[in-house]
Amino acid sequence: MEGIISFENYQFGYSLTGRSDRVPILFLHGFMGDRHDFDLTTSRLMDGYPCLAIDLPGHGETQVREEADYGMALTARAIIGALDQLQISQCFLVGYSMGGRLALYLTVHFPSRFPRVVLESASPGLKTKKERKQRVQQDERLARELETDFANFLTNWYGQPLFASMKHLKDNSQSPTLAQILERRQQNQPYELAKSLRNLGTGSQPSLWTELAQHPVPLRLVVGELDQKFVQINQEMQAICPSAQLQIVAGCGHNIHVENVQGFVESLREFLGALTPSI
Repeated sequence: MEGIISFENYQFGYSLTGRSDRVPILFLHGFMGDRHDFDLTTSRLMDGYPCLAIDLPGHGETQVREEADYGMALTARAIIGALDQLQISQCFLVGYSMGGRLALYLTVHFPSRFPRVVLESASPGLKTKKERKQRVQQDERLARELETDFANFLTNWYGQPLFASMKHLKDNSQSPTLAQILERRQQNQPYELAKSLRNLGTGSQPSLWTELAQHPVPLRLVVGELDQKFVQINQEMQAICPSAQLQIVAGCGHNIHVENVQGFVESLREFLGALTPSI
């Protein structure tokens, strides 16, 4: 089932597949992606779980009223509102990169809604005001490049070291090649992506580091061994969060659910288990 669900200034594009007698899994994609980025994952899980994927603001079919601003707090609240409309009182939560940062915010502020959470290549944000200010300035430069030269932005973005391992993806049914991913990314609207960077970028995100020490919800932190920046971040997260366990995936960089689809699915099955819906 695919459709649009509205809450206040938001209209979320969403897909819902799979059996309905288990707690669903909500998937949140990364920057420049959309709800279909997890299709290879959900197609392997839908026999055991309902799988809900939504387009985040600035991506896919989701729209935020033109005159309305948005940020992580407002977007998280809108996602909870959308879950309420879908009559989903609890769901597992899986977030990748930007979607992982948003997933962590959701579980910190609405812990009763998410019994288990998987964060793929995510972070709790930046620790200091100085770091956040510098990142806001960097995100603004990137947003301007997006608006003026989208093709060059795409080349530079996927030229980052954390995506280097994706260049070796082969053309087969298991995962898309980097060329295919770039072709999909070109379907985005640069203005909307720039707005997303300004509103949901790492610089504008509230730091969640201090909340981790008391966080009660079981977390699985999934990172690729070739993505050393996020390996270090997630090792520090695990060290201060008693409810977190770290999984470092061999041979992968930043995007594990594309580079090792089956391994990612097996990790989800093992960690999430199965729960009957709560009433």
